Amino acid sequence: QVQLVESGGGLVQAGGSLRLSCAASGRRFSSYNMAWFRQAPGKEREFVAGIRWNGPYTIYSDSVKGRFTISRDNAKSTLYLQLNSLKPEDTAVYYCAGKEGMFGSTYSLPDEYPHWGQGTQVTVSS
Repeated sequence: QVQLVESGGGLVQAGGSLRLSCAASGRRFSSYNMAWFRQAPGKEREFVAGIRWNGPYTIYSDSVKGRFTISRDNAKSTLYLQLNSLKPEDTAVYYCAGKEGMFGSTYSLPDEYPHWGQGTQVTVSS
């Protein structure tokens, strides 16, 4: 089983940038398809971005496409999310999640991912 720990969240002004990291330990990180989700207060957890186990295939939600970039370094067992041009509506707790097997049509569903980190808060002020 893989353990996931996020870091890099914080408070930033609108238009600013942050880089989130997700450090993995345990079983082979390189065999996991990985994703970032986020959850704002009172809202459901939503898919942000995903990356296949071997890269470079990536996919993004429409709300972050062109602003956020997901990447991974399998040698360092780390997943990243670069957040640029941040907006107040990006404020949420950001979670990394992992799954083995196919990276198919259900990639955006939280229930598809058995492994989760504890989350890191991102707050964007206007």
